[in-house]
Amino acid sequence: MAHVPQIKIPATYIRGGTSKGVFFRRQDLPEAAQVPGEARDKILLRVIGSPDPYGQQIDGMGGATSSTSKTVILDKSSQPDHDVDYLFGQVAINKAFVDWSGNCGNLTAAVGAFAISGGLVDPERIPQNGICTVRIWQKNIQKTIIAYVPITNGEVQETGDFELDGVTFPAAEVVIEFMDPADGEGSMFPTGNLVDDLEVPGIGTFKATMINAGIPTIFLNAEDIGYKGTELQKDINSDAEALERFETMRAYGAVKMGLIKDISEAAARQHTPKIAFVAPATDYEASSGKQIAAGDIDVCVRALSMGKLHHAMMGTASVAIATAAAVPGTLVNQAAGGGEREAVTFGHPSGTLRVGAAAEEVGGEWTAKKAVMSRSARVLMEGWVRIPGDSF
Repeated sequence: MAHVPQIKIPATYIRGGTSKGVFFRRQDLPEAAQVPGEARDKILLRVIGSPDPYGQQIDGMGGATSSTSKTVILDKSSQPDHDVDYLFGQVAINKAFVDWSGNCGNLTAAVGAFAISGGLVDPERIPQNGICTVRIWQKNIQKTIIAYVPITNGEVQETGDFELDGVTFPAAEVVIEFMDPADGEGSMFPTGNLVDDLEVPGIGTFKATMINAGIPTIFLNAEDIGYKGTELQKDINSDAEALERFETMRAYGAVKMGLIKDISEAAARQHTPKIAFVAPATDYEASSGKQIAAGDIDVCVRALSMGKLHHAMMGTASVAIATAAAVPGTLVNQAAGGGEREAVTFGHPSGTLRVGAAAEEVGGEWTAKKAVMSRSARVLMEGWVRIPGDSF
């Protein structure tokens, strides 16, 4: 029996923040995949190695976690005063599904560097030495992001001494500004409240802060759901019943936020919203064995991504944390000690992270002008990915 040979597609495998993903220039994709649709999704699924009933993505580039099952498509920007269009696809591991509903904040750290190296930024905007300001249009959420990428001798500098908890080795620091970070149209607090009662049939009713900033996120109090806020992945991801409860709470929260009309739709929207829980600062041991002191953080936060507790913190959820912390009265703000603040240092399973945000109340509505964080990025491999020619 004759079989169709493999095709090869130019691609780059990059670590951005605490995530990894396969990056493509839109022009390098097969013609059928240069536009949204079934062909594009099928190609990305095959590249990553999904759907995989074994949950390992052995036959693809994915790493069997939400942090490593990611794809990015970049193109010269169609928007005025922007350099690059950034489209993010979160690939499900055991389902034939690519979620286009939100951004990946961690991989954002790599977008500017890839855009520069890939010829998507006009050469006159790139200094010989210094910082290149890359203006990114985030297509999933229709927002502007600014990345400040270090340049040495006309090329992106990736090595450095910036350390990021959740990443083993130091690298060059990339500062990222998320402009007007409320995700989507309408209020930053879609219910109109800083704190709601989230009723979850069969489980209970919980205080919740639901915010659209960085990525739609549902924050709960750790104590209310039986946790301390210092849990590591092994404490939650091995508990199937707990994961099912979180998914149910996430589904009902998504309905309350107006993201879906019925909880049955949550299965097709795994990437958003995120669900997280917060607790006052306390001592704990990070997954690396590093001791985190309560005095070094403002609040403890744990978040789930694609149905599992994240090993560190999603970049977009970090924006949500910073923004919620800046608004007096939210659960995040209360857990951090209350009051007004423009930055927060939170503890996550791998360590700590400081994120800044400025929020203000205008006409009774809370808004945030921008959120700022530091990340790093590094190219791991470049060349071509190969997939069977009949994959799409």
